[in-house]
Amino acid sequence: MTGVCGCCGALRPRYKRLVDNIFPEDPEDGLVKANMEKLTFYALSAPEKLDRIGAYLSERLSRDVARHRYGYVCIAMEALDQLLMACHCQSINLFVESFLKMVRKLLESDKPNLQILGTNSFVKFANIEEDTPSYHRSYDFFVSRFSEMCHSNYEDPDIRTKIRMAGIKGLQGVVRKTVNDELQANIWDPQHMDKIVPSLLFNLQSGERTESRSPSPLQASEKEKESPAELTERCFRELLGRAAYGNIKNAVSPVLMHLDNHSLWEGKTFAVRCFKIIMYSIQSQHSHLVIQQLLGHLDANSKNSAKVRAGIVEVLLEAAAIAASGSVGPTVLEVFNTLLRQLRLSVDYELTGSYDGSTNIGTRIIKAHEERQLQEAVIRTIGSFANTLPTYQRSEVMLFIMGKIPVPGVNLTLPPNEPVPQGTRMIQIMLLKSLVQVTTGFQTTNMLTALPDTFLDPLLSFSLINHSEVRLLVLQILLSLIDRHDNRPKFSKIRIISDISVLKLKVDKCSRQDNLFMKKHGQHLCRHIYLGCKELNSDQQHYETLYALLGLLSVELANEEVVVDLIRLALALQDLALSTDEGLTIYNRCAVHALSAAYLNLICQLTTVPAFCQHIHEVIEARQKEGPYLLPEGVFLEHPKLPPSLEKVESGVLFLQSKIAEVLGGSGYNTDRLATPYVPQYTDEDRLSKRKSIGETISLQVEVESRNSPEKEERTPAEEITFETLKSAIVDSAGMEEQERERRRQVVEKFQKAPFEEIAAHCGARATMLQNKLNQIFEITIRPPPSPSGTISSGYGQSQSRSVPIYEMKFPDLCVY
Repeated sequence: MTGVCGCCGALRPRYKRLVDNIFPEDPEDGLVKANMEKLTFYALSAPEKLDRIGAYLSERLSRDVARHRYGYVCIAMEALDQLLMACHCQSINLFVESFLKMVRKLLESDKPNLQILGTNSFVKFANIEEDTPSYHRSYDFFVSRFSEMCHSNYEDPDIRTKIRMAGIKGLQGVVRKTVNDELQANIWDPQHMDKIVPSLLFNLQSGERTESRSPSPLQASEKEKESPAELTERCFRELLGRAAYGNIKNAVSPVLMHLDNHSLWEGKTFAVRCFKIIMYSIQSQHSHLVIQQLLGHLDANSKNSAKVRAGIVEVLLEAAAIAASGSVGPTVLEVFNTLLRQLRLSVDYELTGSYDGSTNIGTRIIKAHEERQLQEAVIRTIGSFANTLPTYQRSEVMLFIMGKIPVPGVNLTLPPNEPVPQGTRMIQIMLLKSLVQVTTGFQTTNMLTALPDTFLDPLLSFSLINHSEVRLLVLQILLSLIDRHDNRPKFSKIRIISDISVLKLKVDKCSRQDNLFMKKHGQHLCRHIYLGCKELNSDQQHYETLYALLGLLSVELANEEVVVDLIRLALALQDLALSTDEGLTIYNRCAVHALSAAYLNLICQLTTVPAFCQHIHEVIEARQKEGPYLLPEGVFLEHPKLPPSLEKVESGVLFLQSKIAEVLGGSGYNTDRLATPYVPQYTDEDRLSKRKSIGETISLQVEVESRNSPEKEERTPAEEITFETLKSAIVDSAGMEEQERERRRQVVEKFQKAPFEEIAAHCGARATMLQNKLNQIFEITIRPPPSPSGTISSGYGQSQSRSVPIYEMKFPDLCVY
């Protein structure tokens, strides 16, 4: 029998003998290299035998694993690796099946060393580019097993770290092997991503905890190369970097789910780190997809706690800062609509104290301070998004937000004398704060197109609201819009500056567009500045902001005509502070005096008229000696020393309009305009109420010609409009405008000072005439149109229709065919 066995052994296939020869008698001696070279040469010479070699090696490895002969297991895997690296023939697919079967056998083992050995072999295989595709190979087991290894809880921490790192490397190998091969299983399917991404995030988070309790920086640096967190981050970046447009959602959704399941939004730090990795790893043109997913997730959590929503908003803030300019995507307004909706919901939650009575929230108490933190985070995020947009899109966003602000009389109806509800006021403040963020850094060359009436009119209307915070926010928005040369910080404090050259103001020549803007809106701005100084609840910050607004108007948008109007406004503010009819407090009156003095000191140096500067400086010196409480340095203190009254103000400490008009007239300024006191245009449209002044209502005249009177049947021929007519109208417009303004001032003055009986008689007479004219209009408009059947006259001179047969009716020729 012995001879027979020896004979049979000699008759064994050659590939089996070659495989057997690579195993030494003692496994510690390792692979027999000479015999391994013979096996490799045989496999390359007879590639059709490669699958049999693989099957036989697999059989031996399975037997050695079962017998716990781990030395021979390592030798078999080394031989498989070398054969795999050397052979790239068409028969490699069958060999790969045997190879993957052996790797799977090792990964199923409960021995850490065998798991790590199988993973290392798989990683080597993953780095090989195969010449021929495989249609039936599946990697589902490897995704599941490597993900399980990433969550290993082995008792020994060092071995646990090695197993987790092996799992991360295995997942990286699966991704590399499948992501670019369309014939392989789609690794981007949710069933795979839901295992891969959470496994990576788990190790990323575990790495943060390990680093936070690291005993020594030196020890940490030694282990840095072996850190699972670093390896995880590299693998995660590689996965995201390979994601195409259609795969972004499947890659990001598991991240959102993982952060939800482990309550990681509240800490913010880890969530922000994850999305920084995502935003920096994906292709820049796909950034808006991530942002849209975050916005959708924010909506889905709209009834969750404020901390969770604040965490999502903070992540949005960081993502917007990383996103390239214009990468918010095509639905820009939808981004801001979502954020504004969250802002409104947060305000409602803060006021009501409940999430609309939803049953899935339970009895959780809403904390007002957490909601306020969320509101501030949303406002900062709105500003961050706006900073990524070009100017034209930012203008659209400004209009969009302005349209969301509830304006009494426009999109908010209130009963008469009813105060604005607290919730509405909070919404107004929050949306105005959002506008402050959006307008910060806003730059435009054409103010007229960037700030249309639909934006500027409602904004200015808010400056008349008796709420100090709202008015201050409006002023800050105006400063951001007007400041185009970063001059705003130079006007941060209201003070008397002896030499404004130290401010290093950047002044450019006023462009044609700026001139048109000021011609259209200059009087509106002056009016709101004047009325803002009449508010009793203004404090130092309000006056400093008003001073900055006056300064920026002078530097950014002022031509000769605007300078004259601003000087007249400053003198009108001085008259306002002297008046006792407005009910201003002593502090308010002194503050307005100080504001007027500070601005006149600034504008006189900007105009560089020596006589003008001399007069202003003389008055300021007189105030420093006799009335320091009329200057900013004496008013805007923590405890200012104010007089008991301002009834007796010497003329020597006042700026004289006649003197200023005289000195500026000698330098070419409009003397007549300078000598005319400034009166705010109360007849301007007020967006809050759309009302007009009493004088303008009474002066309304209606001229209607009765079509029944025979003496007026002949109409006056229309005036011919020629080039000369238009030219004369343009030339005379300035004078006519001034005359109209003076007429309005006289009407207002009359109704302020005339006796009541005289006003009542005047109003009654004009009202009767107006009613008569209206009756004539109604008679004309209500009368029925003529009938083609003809009319007859009744005995009372009224027309009555009569019936005429259809064949007797006379129709125009065009109606007959």
